[in-house]
Amino acid sequence: MSAPTIDPEHGIFVNRTINLRSIKAIGYDMDYTLVHYNVDDWETAAFTHAKGRLLEMGFPVEQIEFDPSAVIRGLAIDLQEGNLVKATRFGYVIRAAHGTSFLEYDQMRRTYAGTMVDLAEDRFEFINTLFSLSEASLYAQLVDLMDEGRIETGIGYHGLYRAVVASLDGAHQDGTLKRAIIAEPERFVEPDPLGVLALLDQFEAGKRLMLITNSEWEYTVRIMEHAFDPHLPSGMSWRDLFEAIIVSADKPSFFTSDKPLYKVVDEDAALLRPHIGEIEPGSVFFGGCAAQVETFLGLSGDEILYVGDHLFGDVHFSKALLRWRTALILRELESEVEGLRSFLPDGLKLESLMAEKSSLEAELSAVRLALQRDRIGYAPPPPGVPADKKKLDSLRSQLAAIDEEITPLAVSASRLRNEAWGPLMRSGIDKSLFARQVEKYADCYTSRVANFVNVSPFALLRASRVDLPHDTWIG
Repeated sequence: MSAPTIDPEHGIFVNRTINLRSIKAIGYDMDYTLVHYNVDDWETAAFTHAKGRLLEMGFPVEQIEFDPSAVIRGLAIDLQEGNLVKATRFGYVIRAAHGTSFLEYDQMRRTYAGTMVDLAEDRFEFINTLFSLSEASLYAQLVDLMDEGRIETGIGYHGLYRAVVASLDGAHQDGTLKRAIIAEPERFVEPDPLGVLALLDQFEAGKRLMLITNSEWEYTVRIMEHAFDPHLPSGMSWRDLFEAIIVSADKPSFFTSDKPLYKVVDEDAALLRPHIGEIEPGSVFFGGCAAQVETFLGLSGDEILYVGDHLFGDVHFSKALLRWRTALILRELESEVEGLRSFLPDGLKLESLMAEKSSLEAELSAVRLALQRDRIGYAPPPPGVPADKKKLDSLRSQLAAIDEEITPLAVSASRLRNEAWGPLMRSGIDKSLFARQVEKYADCYTSRVANFVNVSPFALLRASRVDLPHDTWIG
C-alpha cells in the first residue's frame, strides 16, 4: 500500500531524522502552536493596546496604524541605525528599511559594508515569532516620527525600542489584551480540528503529552476549552490529553534555570502553593523548570520532543541545552510553499536562464584571458579559445540580452509571499538568516500541529540528503 499523498503546504520538513517510535513524551507550547490565531486580528489588537500605552507615555502616535504586510518574521531590528534588515544565513544584509522607507542599494551597501548581522550582539533584535510583528511595525513607525522631529532625539533608536517593548509588555501583563481575546475567542482563534486529532493519535499511541506555556492559567483554560473541547470525543476534556500542564512557564528561562514550582490549588481564583515532590498527573502547575519535567517523566534528551512556534524561546534552548528533539511551527510556510508552487514555471525558466548565463560568463572570461595572453605574449591562449575581440563583443551582447529576461523573473522571485520583504526562508539565492536558525535548532518544521495527522506516531521522519556545492560537478 502506498503512502497517502500530502500537499506540500502541509508537509513536515526534516532537518535531522526523527524516529517517532523512540519519542516517549511530547511537550507543546500553546499560543500559535496548539492554538492558531487570526494573525491580523491578534496583532492589530496588540498594536492598538500598545499604541494606547505609548500615547499615555507621551508619544505622538495617534495616526499610526498596523499594516500586516509591512513586516515579516525573520527580520532583524538594527537598534543602532533604526533599520529593519533582512540578511542571508551568513549575516549579509540584502534588504533594509530605515523606519518604513526602504534604502536604495548604494545606501544600503554603504551602511552595511563592514557589518554582518550577528544575533549575539545587543545591536540586533530578531523578529522570531508572529507575536513580534506588531512590535516591528510600531518600532518602524516611531523611527519615522523621530526623524520628522516629533519625538525627542535624545531617546535614540535604542530608547524607541525599549518604549515599544514596554508598551507591548504592559498590554500583555495587565490582562487587557487577553481579556479582549477571551471575550471574543471565535474572532481571534481559528478552529483546527485536525490538530486535536493529531494529539489524540499521539495520546492513544502511548505518548506522554505535556502542555508548557507562558500564558497564565486563566487565559489558558479558556482558550484551550474553546479550541479543543468541541473537537474531542464526547465526555473528554482537553485536560485529559495532558499528563503535565505547566502555565506561566517563563520560557526560555524555563529551560535554562532552576526555578521553584507552584501548584495551582484553586483553579477558579488561580491560587498557588509551593510544590515539592513529583509533578502530579492531571494537576496544573505554575513556573518550574525543564529539569523537574525530566525528573517527573524519568526521561531526558532525545526521548522528549518539544513543539513550539518561538525560534529561541521554544526550540533554541530546548535543543542547545537539553538536547530535546524539536519541532518548529511556522504558520507562514503554507503561503510560502503556495507561492513557490505558483512560481514553479517561471522558476524553472529562471533556473535555465541562469545556467545559460553561467555558461556565457565562463566563455566570456576565457576569451578575455586569451586576449590578455595574446596581447602581452607571456603564454599561448587557452586551448580552443580564440583571442577574438569580435567574439568578446558578441558574448557581451548575449549576456545583456539574457539579463533582460532574467531581471523580471528574479524580481518576482524576491517578492514571493511578501511584496516588500520576499520569502521567509530565502534571502536572494541564499538561505535567510532565519532559515539558518531553523536549520540549526529545529529537527523538523511544519506549518501547524495538524500536519502530524499525516504521519503515524510510529513513523520515521527521515532527513533528505543535503547537496554540497561540489556535488554538482560530479557525474
